[in-house]
Amino acid sequence: MSIHPAEEDRTEMVRIGPGAEPVVSLRGAAVRVGGRILWSGVDLAVGAGEFTAVLGPNGVGKSTLVKILLGVLPAAAGEVRVLGAAPGERNAAVGYLPQRRNFDASVRIRGVDVVRLGLDGDQWGIPVPGPGRAKRRAARARVDQVIELVGASKYAHRPIGQCSGGEQQRLLIAQALIRRPQLLLLDEPLDSLDLTNQAAIACLLGKICHVEGVSVVMVAHDVNPILHHLDRVVYIAEGGAVSGTPAEVITSATLTRLYRTPVEVLRTSDGRLVVVGQPEAPAVHTDRHESGGGHAAGV
Repeated sequence: MSIHPAEEDRTEMVRIGPGAEPVVSLRGAAVRVGGRILWSGVDLAVGAGEFTAVLGPNGVGKSTLVKILLGVLPAAAGEVRVLGAAPGERNAAVGYLPQRRNFDASVRIRGVDVVRLGLDGDQWGIPVPGPGRAKRRAARARVDQVIELVGASKYAHRPIGQCSGGEQQRLLIAQALIRRPQLLLLDEPLDSLDLTNQAAIACLLGKICHVEGVSVVMVAHDVNPILHHLDRVVYIAEGGAVSGTPAEVITSATLTRLYRTPVEVLRTSDGRLVVVGQPEAPAVHTDRHESGGGHAAGV
């Protein structure tokens, strides 16, 4: 889905060029949910066309960061800016894909119609013939364009309930992209997908970032499928966070300091990173996942 403000706000969209302030900027940011500070002192700068992952164990407030960027929740402290403005003010230039939802096999709406909802799903009524005809042709062309961009042309006219999980996710990403956003916010888009589809979606997101110039901020529990596509990582744990390049953040020293307990980052023979000794924070707020326990997790 996309977040759309009033029509008049769309004229205020601005492109962030070289030398301008970051697409996303957090300085000393903190968030409070249910009277409890989930994290604080978070600094982050996401540039145009950068792919950033928000990582961490269950229940630490990764999805809450997305809500802050959308302006759904206020920051408890610090400064947060999105596309050069306060969160929520430029949501016309933000594409948003919430935590994964499954379509029942009986759902008959076509994939192409799901994508189209991202363009005009906030409008009601039957189109009136006349001057709007050219606009409708342009809308159909944009739907076809974004479906081709995500590689969904072969199945876009099927009922979405008959598409696989990976196919559905591509169509939902197309829906989030249809209004040509400058920033794409994705909340665990790889959840429930098999490894093959995780890799395919990660590759697609990397293409959207580096070819289309869209900045992507993506919440993830496992960094492995997306690691070689990433420009930046935010790792949240124990009420704090660190950010930087993957090489700077996903290290034994950095995670030990963040968790305040010994953590080892190992590399397996196939190149997979594994964090050993990572404590799982309990889920005590509105993020979806519950605590899974355990002391070793792939990142």
